Amino acid sequence: MSNENITTIHEFDFNLICEFFLHTERQGPGSPEVTLKALSFIDNLTDQSLIADIGCGTGGQTIVLTQNAPGHITGFDLFPPFIDRFNENARKLNLQDRMKGIVRSMDNFPFQNEELDLIWSEGAIYNIGFERGLTEWRKFLKPGGYIAVTESSWFTEKRPIEIENYCMPHFPEMNTISNKVAQIQRAGYMPVATFILPTNCWTDHYFTPLIKAQEIFLEKYAGNKAAEDFIALQRLDAEIYHKYKEFYGYVFYIAKKIE
Repeated sequence: MSNENITTIHEFDFNLICEFFLHTERQGPGSPEVTLKALSFIDNLTDQSLIADIGCGTGGQTIVLTQNAPGHITGFDLFPPFIDRFNENARKLNLQDRMKGIVRSMDNFPFQNEELDLIWSEGAIYNIGFERGLTEWRKFLKPGGYIAVTESSWFTEKRPIEIENYCMPHFPEMNTISNKVAQIQRAGYMPVATFILPTNCWTDHYFTPLIKAQEIFLEKYAGNKAAEDFIALQRLDAEIYHKYKEFYGYVFYIAKKIE
């Protein structure tokens, strides 16, 4: 499949995308170790803390947070089956009293201003926009509250035109790490930590587990062009990453709301 046929994942039917990722542990690059590393920079949490995990998917990272941080976590996602799986996973691990999933969009939260101690979002803030998310979500944080997000970023000022042409339609706000940090500061936060997700977050924890899921999906939807094109795009994503991973990837940004 060429880039001319399907430009971005967003051109596929939303339900098709979500059905595929419903059966994967992670819906994007990351790992428990990376979640814990980001969590280590956050120091204001207590048993009474309120945490929001925005774009939580089925809750892989939310479980890690709940098992390693005090407080109560509410996960938000727009796809009801993700939230059903999220809450099912919480019950299986006896975490239902401390983590709960709710079907809700990123711009419609049931919180009062300055109610949250921490906003978390792994691989999802781009759906609303990096700057917009930072700005609009800030009001929900208490003074001194934290935000921790992962975002696709450029590692270099210059890169091959092929990777730029491939990434920008997917992530139109993609920028260098220094420019992302400047955006964080302009939005009213103090940057606390920034680190690049290691390669194994993409390979071992994302691309490799997808291989079996892709085979099952293609068998279920044999002859369905949309499903076949969707899997072809995923495989192209993996090829592009392996070829150009020194130029881009996910970066964890942790920041504190300025009082």
